[in-house]
Amino acid sequence: MFPPADDPPDLGVQPNRGPLPVRRNPNSNPHAHSSQLRDLRPQGIRGGRGHRGGGRRGSFCSMRRSLACVVVISAFFIVVMMVMQYKIGKSEQGSSLEDFAGMILQFGQASSFERLGEREGLDHLRSDIRIGVRKPTLALILGNMKHSPPLLMLFTVIKNLQGLGYLFKIYAVDDDNSRSIWEQIGGKVSILSPELYSRIDWTVFEGIIVDSVEAKEPISSLMQEPFCSIPLIWIISEDTLAKRLPFYEKMGWEHLVSYWRSAFSRADVVVFPDFSLPMLYSVLDTGNFFVIPASPIEVWAAKSYAKTHSKYQLRGDLGLNRDDMLVLVVGSSFFYSELSWDYAVAMNEIGPVLIKYARRNDAGPLFRFVFLCGNSTDGYNGHLKEVASHLKLLPGSVRHYGMNSDVNGLMLMADIVVYASSQAEQGFPPLLTRAMSFGIPVIAPDLPDIRKHVVDGVHVVTFPKRNSNALMRAFSLLISNGKLSKFAKAVAFSGKQLAKNMLASECVNSYAKLLKNVLSFPSDVLLPGHFSQSQIDDWEWKSFRAADMPHIESGSASMKISSVVHVLEENLSNQLGSENISNSETDNDVLTQLDWDDLREIERIEEIERLEMEEIEDRMESDPGIWDELHQNVRKAERAHFEANERDEGELERTGQPLCIYEIYNGVGAWPFLHHGSMYRGLSLTKSGRRLTSDDVDAVDRLPLLNDTYYRDILCDIGGMFSIASRVDKIHRRPWIGFQSWHAAGRKVSLSSSAEKVLEETIQGRTKGDVLYFWAQLDVDDGHTQENHIPTFWSMCDILNGGNCRFQTAFEDAFRQMYGLPSYKEALPPMPEDGGYWSALHSWVMPTPSFLEFIMFSRMFADSLDALHMNSSQSMNLSLATNSSQPTLCLLGSSKLEKKHCYCRVLEVLVNVWAYHSARQMVYINPYSGKLEEQHPVEERRGFMWAKYFNNTMLKSMDEDLAEAADDDDDGHGDRRRWLWPLTGEVLWQGIYEKEREERYRLKMDKKRKAKEKLVERQKKGYKQKAIGSR
Repeated sequence: MFPPADDPPDLGVQPNRGPLPVRRNPNSNPHAHSSQLRDLRPQGIRGGRGHRGGGRRGSFCSMRRSLACVVVISAFFIVVMMVMQYKIGKSEQGSSLEDFAGMILQFGQASSFERLGEREGLDHLRSDIRIGVRKPTLALILGNMKHSPPLLMLFTVIKNLQGLGYLFKIYAVDDDNSRSIWEQIGGKVSILSPELYSRIDWTVFEGIIVDSVEAKEPISSLMQEPFCSIPLIWIISEDTLAKRLPFYEKMGWEHLVSYWRSAFSRADVVVFPDFSLPMLYSVLDTGNFFVIPASPIEVWAAKSYAKTHSKYQLRGDLGLNRDDMLVLVVGSSFFYSELSWDYAVAMNEIGPVLIKYARRNDAGPLFRFVFLCGNSTDGYNGHLKEVASHLKLLPGSVRHYGMNSDVNGLMLMADIVVYASSQAEQGFPPLLTRAMSFGIPVIAPDLPDIRKHVVDGVHVVTFPKRNSNALMRAFSLLISNGKLSKFAKAVAFSGKQLAKNMLASECVNSYAKLLKNVLSFPSDVLLPGHFSQSQIDDWEWKSFRAADMPHIESGSASMKISSVVHVLEENLSNQLGSENISNSETDNDVLTQLDWDDLREIERIEEIERLEMEEIEDRMESDPGIWDELHQNVRKAERAHFEANERDEGELERTGQPLCIYEIYNGVGAWPFLHHGSMYRGLSLTKSGRRLTSDDVDAVDRLPLLNDTYYRDILCDIGGMFSIASRVDKIHRRPWIGFQSWHAAGRKVSLSSSAEKVLEETIQGRTKGDVLYFWAQLDVDDGHTQENHIPTFWSMCDILNGGNCRFQTAFEDAFRQMYGLPSYKEALPPMPEDGGYWSALHSWVMPTPSFLEFIMFSRMFADSLDALHMNSSQSMNLSLATNSSQPTLCLLGSSKLEKKHCYCRVLEVLVNVWAYHSARQMVYINPYSGKLEEQHPVEERRGFMWAKYFNNTMLKSMDEDLAEAADDDDDGHGDRRRWLWPLTGEVLWQGIYEKEREERYRLKMDKKRKAKEKLVERQKKGYKQKAIGSR
């Protein structure tokens, strides 16, 4: 059904699609020879032009033979041009050779740089005051753990990023022989099975790095809330999927293309190791493609091939002599699949060399020129032989091999490699890197990307492009008496040493800079070191043994056939086939207008019969049946209309139990972390993310404020608590209430079954006193703090809130504004430094009346905090003109994600301040063993508590004052256009009760009046029964 997946890699350029810009260089003039690099060549090779005068060694055309030389080269070039134009096509015959020679084919990632530049980098954060206590943590997902060049590159990058201060947690799709080396830098490697993809809380990471297309399935779990906003970098080194995309388009499988495009769009950045891959994947580009041109694949290919092949054995297989001088001519990697104008220019430049060396018929070694381009079956060899015959070259001196042949073998056999392309590629040409890795002296034009990485006369020999005289002089330096000169061997040795670790430093620094622009660093995170501090010069070859380096054919990065690509092909294509069959059957049975008329008539008759039968049944006496049958029928009806009454077996199990814990979540991705059982009930903050097969509470329905995405994001979990507290009697009629964030299960701090049993027994036996039980403790250490002392409550609050919880008086100012305290009076409630635990993650249980009191306090504090931010935004002129009701300044966060959830972290710890100062007993439950430990005993709080501010009577009085102001449409906050407090719950005061009583009395009198009028109407006109069937 499918073409073979292991075809030779198609390295040709696919048609450009989508946002991928491909542009030509407007400057097609030859570049002048660079004077900035140190020129270490012998004196005879320097200069961009040939010196006039006779008798100079290495010069092809002397003054006496200049006219004959011009005639021969012109004839040679005309013949070659005729061949090239025939092969390239008639559409390009009108273009000049200079136009094609100056063309640059590029992947334009300038837009990607601009987009990444808009994000918050580290430069701004380094200038701010930070209280970081832990390293930035990244997840690394390995799609393929086999030893390969992409794995070597990634290992080098990760090891050096770790030195900059990053911490990595490593996951792998499958296990293989490189597991031990990854455990050296990341600890234990977790093997991901399909059932574990959705059971990892990815929000604990600052970002995720994914390697290989094989890791597509874990990415699927990151495409759902609440994981959609986590920065994701996807590194793709394979061309397996790229080779299948043209086949998908040919077959019309747009659904498969769309499927992969959606997966690619999830990544913030898709990184490729060379500039050809984004062009091959251009159909999937959504504007997030990025290239870091560095990979040891060419060196790996040369090393692995040289271990198993011999230069002279390969020559013998092709019928070449040991002493023959083999010159391999290669070109741009963007034109592998055809003999292009690039080679026409090359033939023009190399013509004099061919005429000088390929015509020799003396007893010395035979010079053979091999052109590497196109495919072996395209007939180029015959055309080159025809050209050689016209130029009277020796038989066998000119050959052609395609890119589908043994490229590594040709490289290993060659004595000299000539890079004859005038194309200014992006990045260093990969074929040159491989030739240098084989230890072959290289001659190349002085293109910008070549001059950037090598030194002329040391690593390679360069010449000004389209300068035959300079090329001839380069050849003369490498050849001495028909053999390679000492200079050529020195260049080959230096080039091989350079190629072994070429671009390693640029690769690491590029990834460090990419992370700086993509990641968001929370307030409690230590900033990584500057990327210039990474002084890496080598790939991590020492970690990969030579015996573990498998051979790579033709430098392809695809180490195996991608199972994910072909499994998806099978599944989705089979699904499409069944849909096509059903669609074809439907199309064959198209209804006519007459059919529709008959159908409507049948429905009308059936409706009349149904109404008549219902009226007859209403007038007939019937046996109601036994009680069991009636109960079963009622239960069936309730299950049929489940969404209307929100009752299922879980609700029935909770009936009569003293406690219900509401698990707060905000997306489909959090479903696997939720518990099932009589003690738990889900609380969804979004309509789209609610579980439909359970009786989860829809917080949006109960509190319309959560329809506003802005307030849902800044309130987070406490917004769900506000929804439960609103009209609590309609949903919660139990003496105890609890809450637990879905993060608790993701971070392994949710209650175990034994802890649940201890908690349930404890609250059933407790009849006196007010207590707060919690099991997720506030801890900013996370095992990586660099300080030995235990942080205090307010220092932890500062760490979590950008240093502004206490130091910049955000909490104090909100508290002062809430109670109307004067500026000279202390407004920051004191918290003890006794080393005890504090509650976190909204994971606690308390009596229901205490919960309502806490919500009453929290609503007023949240409103005061919102007013503080609104006033600060207005004073700094930061409010948006289109929506000035929302503050645009966040005092409690530094990163983009922290600003989005601005109030969440301070409201998370607010329960500790309320419980401590309202004299509630605070008990910590070990979530694993269920052991109970009292924290901050009430007896030790005397003299520290601000009980008067947390007195229930005072809070109720403040609540009624706010309700009265809201009832009178007076927010009391000056120019604020939106008042948060009335939107967070019920607005109740004595005037409201009086209005409701008057409204009930009015409705009662209206009902009596209507009943009296109806009775009078019946007495006046009588009552007549309608005939059966009448309307």
